[in-house]
Amino acid sequence: MYKLNLNGLKTPVFRAFIAIVLALTVTSYAATTQAKDLTIGLSAAITSMDPHYHNLTPNNGLLRHVFDSLIRQDFAQNLVPGLAKSWRAVDATSWEFKLRRDVRFHDGSPFTSADVAYSLKRAPNVPNSPSSFAPYVKAITEILTPDPYTVILKTATPYPLMPNDVATVLIVPAKLGDKVTTEDFNAGRAAIGTGPYKFSEYTPNQRVVLKANFAYWSGEEPWEKVTFKILPSAPTRVAALLSKDVDFIEGVPTADLAGLSRNTAVNLASRISNRVIYLTLDSNRQTGSPFVFDKAGKPLAKNPLTDSRVRRALSLAIDRSAIVARVMEGSAIAAGQLLPEGSFGTSKNLKAEKQDVEAARKLLSEAGYADGFALTLHGPAGRYINDDKVVQVVAQMWKRVGVDTKVETMPSAILFTRGSKLEFSAILVGWGSETGEASSPLRALIATYDKDKGMGVSNRGRYSNAGVDRLLNTALTTVEDPKRAALLAQATEISMRDTAIIPLHFEVSNWATQRGLKYIGRSDQYTFAMDLRPTK
Repeated sequence: MYKLNLNGLKTPVFRAFIAIVLALTVTSYAATTQAKDLTIGLSAAITSMDPHYHNLTPNNGLLRHVFDSLIRQDFAQNLVPGLAKSWRAVDATSWEFKLRRDVRFHDGSPFTSADVAYSLKRAPNVPNSPSSFAPYVKAITEILTPDPYTVILKTATPYPLMPNDVATVLIVPAKLGDKVTTEDFNAGRAAIGTGPYKFSEYTPNQRVVLKANFAYWSGEEPWEKVTFKILPSAPTRVAALLSKDVDFIEGVPTADLAGLSRNTAVNLASRISNRVIYLTLDSNRQTGSPFVFDKAGKPLAKNPLTDSRVRRALSLAIDRSAIVARVMEGSAIAAGQLLPEGSFGTSKNLKAEKQDVEAARKLLSEAGYADGFALTLHGPAGRYINDDKVVQVVAQMWKRVGVDTKVETMPSAILFTRGSKLEFSAILVGWGSETGEASSPLRALIATYDKDKGMGVSNRGRYSNAGVDRLLNTALTTVEDPKRAALLAQATEISMRDTAIIPLHFEVSNWATQRGLKYIGRSDQYTFAMDLRPTK
């Protein structure tokens, strides 16, 4: 047998060599196990860190990093377990949710049924909310917590949409109490959730910084720190991606899609969204609509937008196919209703209206406005894809039928606040269905405004149709899916034929990442660090 001589391994040179190897090994191990910092470029500002303050897609998407809901939605908005591991209808007016037992808030306190009860009661009552979560909890008449891990929600009538609705409400700890304010959340004092990331910093209109929750009940994320940069300028977002100042951006400009698709340093992701871009008109105020005049600039004795013929004329004046092709550069689908065809509760009978200038002029003449009138169209600047361009094009199309249209755009936070105060006559806005089905836009945008019932909370034109309200209310208590879908489709048909709003198009959402990262787009347009993964 041969005997190995180890004496040479004890030399100083060899010991130094071993030390270097060990150091490199530790360094290499640390590099492979240490989570990477991630920077995301967002297209719109986050108006608050309070998850119950403003029902707005940018807020809802970001806040789901910090807070969880009882039920989640997957990429296509199918319901999947969240903080509730299961749910069922106990009887016609009772829903039971069984909660996970292994969940703690970021401060270490346990998650229980009391937190669910507190959150559901707080959500509709946040002061000065620009767009309330009230519609999603108004059906609840009683909240029972028979034990720390069971919640029973009672309703006055059968309510099949309860799982969809509670999926929109994020859970906060009950110990925050009745005196907690939106500012407490913005300052981080109250921003305590059960989500995969913890609050670190919120600088309005600039950035949000989150740190990984290493005790997350659903497993650790690969990102130790996530910084969300607010980059409302589309060219700035693209430049930040190409310069590697950010790893991931949403809202890829339509003009840059072709070039980025050829760039091997970038990966793209896209998905048709449920967001309808639409025009809402001041259709209920009989006189004194603030931005409607005759062509000499004098107030009209009567508001023409209350006449459905005028609203239909404004819709017929619009060439949606041209907007999709030229303004959106193909990254949209012309809309004739509230959700893309095939979504639950949509109608097969409604198609995107085709432009008919002569028919529009005829309707205006029949309504007593053969010479037209003057109008200001308001819209956001940078909230939706190419929104400022869409507003300008719509104004030009309305001018062709005799409606002299001025345009005024502003930051979306200002637009939403002023719009909720009914300060406009015509507004371009968008709506994405939180529930993924037609009752969401019907309740929020079309239903007669009733704050106490949580109906019409984003109906900024105050459209009202008793027939639509009846159908919607019946649908909301109809358990059988086919019957409920038919009622929602019928309500949609009536409201669209009455031009409750003017749907323009559904956005196609686009994201871009650095090479080495992969993202799967979502129909709700949320941008999740949780869905971004290394490709290797």
